[in-house]
Amino acid sequence: MFHELNEECGVFGIYGTDEKMVVELSHLALYALQHRGRDGAGLAVTDGETIHSYKDLGLVADVFTPSVLKSIKPGKIAIGHVRNSRKAVVERFAAQPLVMRYMKGSMALANNGALVNGFEMRSALEHDGAMFQTSGDAEIIAYIVARKRVQSGSLENAIVEAMDEIRGAYSLVILGRHKLIAARDPRGMRPLSLGKIGESWIVASETCVFDSIGAEFVRDVEPGEVIMVDDKGLHSDRTHCNKQKPALCIYEYVYFARPDSAINGKSVHGIRLEIGKLLAKEHPVEADIVCGVPDSGISAAIGYSLGSGIPYGTALIKNKYVSQAHLPKDDEQIQKIALKCKLNVLESIVKGKRVILVDDSIIKGMTAQYIISLLRKAGATEVHLRISSPPVFNTCYFGTTINDRGSLITSTMRVEEICKAVGADSLGFVSIAGLHSISGLGDSGICDACFTGNYPMEIDEQEHFNKYDHKFGEEPEV
Repeated sequence: MFHELNEECGVFGIYGTDEKMVVELSHLALYALQHRGRDGAGLAVTDGETIHSYKDLGLVADVFTPSVLKSIKPGKIAIGHVRNSRKAVVERFAAQPLVMRYMKGSMALANNGALVNGFEMRSALEHDGAMFQTSGDAEIIAYIVARKRVQSGSLENAIVEAMDEIRGAYSLVILGRHKLIAARDPRGMRPLSLGKIGESWIVASETCVFDSIGAEFVRDVEPGEVIMVDDKGLHSDRTHCNKQKPALCIYEYVYFARPDSAINGKSVHGIRLEIGKLLAKEHPVEADIVCGVPDSGISAAIGYSLGSGIPYGTALIKNKYVSQAHLPKDDEQIQKIALKCKLNVLESIVKGKRVILVDDSIIKGMTAQYIISLLRKAGATEVHLRISSPPVFNTCYFGTTINDRGSLITSTMRVEEICKAVGADSLGFVSIAGLHSISGLGDSGICDACFTGNYPMEIDEQEHFNKYDHKFGEEPEV
């Protein structure tokens, strides 16, 4: 579905013992991360001498056809990336991983997140003569790392030193000719986990990847930690650990992550169930059926059903095989047609029923309005909308598509007005206090600035404006 709040990108890396399996395992891992990015996908593989890469627009299945997979040279180490874009027209050159050649050799880099000082660093680099092919943060980080590497004893040390300069949210996977490196920002704003399959080490944005490829979850990469794997095994640098208060994006639990993943040792599905139960307690209503907007609203809808005693039903069917990469995102009519292709209503489930519709968020309101109209057209007598997150009032500077406060429906309308605008009979958001009361949700520290305005670091709004008004017109890779 054309969701108004796009999730972050997804990253993956493997240091394998079986060269024949590395590419295929990476390919399968990207399938497991597909929900985090549907606009493009890419892989970079090293055979110890050369880094080979392939990336393109579209879903993983669109990009990595059998003939493409066969053409990728095998290697011992690989990194992968799936990507979402904010641009109306997505461009191939901005896809990741980025492969860079510099004085000390070559590397490939993929990132999940966004820097808050990216424009400042880009400007400084450009004044020194640097030339950029994209306006994304991944290329900025690569430049900083390359410059540090000239004076540093190793690539991993260069990354540790680069982390003194880059500010914001990031989970990085970096490929050298003979090593795999992963790094997580000091606040841990983006998830990153470590796993193992046989003697092969794996890093991935979510633990669901390990289940998908038969790997074992080992632990979360700690905020600020840099992990390096080479022929001597796994090494960890904790220079930047425990220097900042953790601030994991709350939307990882609410929407971004797959329900079968675990973050900070907590089941995403379990957290969403508890949010749904809380939503039923805070916003009860008489109805005949509870349904969730697929996929991220389903767990909370089941929780609402459990908390209210109202039966859960599958009312919305999603077609997961419709690619949106080549469709213009600024064409509302095309998006509505595509949405109709991706989502349909089971009339027999909702006809003549009072329906509680559970979704994870309302950003602009267009998606909610359209789904409610579909339910009414299918015969629902009432539609009560329940949202498993609080109202979003503030810009996100850390890589989500909430990058313009003026585009938020909550910035111009009260709850009652939003309810009327989307065509619901009633509307209820889960409370911020309620979210914080859920065991395990905020135990390790979360960022809820999009609800509260309490940002985990100092923000320069002019920097943000400059970043998105850059002459390249491309957004940071998220």
